[in-house]
Amino acid sequence: MDVEGKVAVVTGAASGMGRAMAVTFAAAGMNVVLADIEETPLSDAAADISATGAEAIAVRTDVSKLADIEALAEAAVEQFGAVHLLCNNAGIGIPGPVGDMSLEDWRWTLDIDLWGPIYGTHVFLPIIEAAGEGHINSTASVAGLYAGASLGAYNVAKHGVVALMATLERDLRLRNSPVHASVLCPGPINTNIVYSQRNRDPEDASHHVRTEQGDKFWDMLRGFLAEGMDPSEVGPMVLDAVRTDRFWVLTHPDMGKIARYQVEAMLDDGHLTR
Repeated sequence: MDVEGKVAVVTGAASGMGRAMAVTFAAAGMNVVLADIEETPLSDAAADISATGAEAIAVRTDVSKLADIEALAEAAVEQFGAVHLLCNNAGIGIPGPVGDMSLEDWRWTLDIDLWGPIYGTHVFLPIIEAAGEGHINSTASVAGLYAGASLGAYNVAKHGVVALMATLERDLRLRNSPVHASVLCPGPINTNIVYSQRNRDPEDASHHVRTEQGDKFWDMLRGFLAEGMDPSEVGPMVLDAVRTDRFWVLTHPDMGKIARYQVEAMLDDGHLTR
C-alpha cells in the first residue's frame, strides 16, 4: 500500500503508541485524524503534527461508545473525503485475578479494549473498502497470545482482539477485498497504561476491587514498563505492516515464543505452562 496522500485514523492518539503512530503516518505523507478521550493532550498532539506541515485534526472520542465512533468517521470523511487506514489503538488496563474482579471492572475493560475495536471495524470497514484500498490495525498485546495471571479482563479482551483481526483478515481474503488487517502485539512499552483509571468515571471506578495479588503485579509492571521500549519505535513497525500487508506486528519477537511453548505443552501432555 502506498500511503502518501492517504488518510489515517488513530484512536488513543493523545499519548503513547497512538501518538507515535500518528506522528509516523504524518511523516510518511498521510493526513491524520487523531482520536482520544483526553481532550487537552489530544489537541496538543494534533497541533504538534500540524506544526510540521502535515494535515491533522483532533476528534475527542470515547471508543466504548458506538455513537462516538460514528461521529469520528463522519468527521474524518467530512475533512478529508475518505479513510484508508484505521488503527484501533485506544486501550486501558487494570489488574485483578479472575475470581476477584468486579463486574464493573470487567465491563469497563471489555467496553474499551474489545468493543472499541469491534465498533471501529464495524463503522470504518465499509468506508475503507469504498476508498478502494486500505488497512485496519488493532492493538492487542502479548497478553493476547498468552494469558498470564493477575490480568483477567485485560487478557480476555486482548485475546478477543487477536481473534477479531485474524478472522477479519481471513474474511477479507476470501472475498478478495482491497483491504487488509493486522494486529499489534506489544511487549513492554513505556506508556501510561498503568494509570488508566485517570480516565474512568469516579463512580464506576469506586467498584474496582483491589487485591494483594493485583497490587503486587501492578507495581512490578509499572517498573517493567518504565524500562520498556520507547513508543516512538512502534509507529514505524505498524507503518511497515501497512505497507507490506504483514499481519503480525510483534514489538518483542522473542516474547512471542511463550505462545510456541504453550502450544507445545498443549500438544505434548495437555498441561498449561506457567
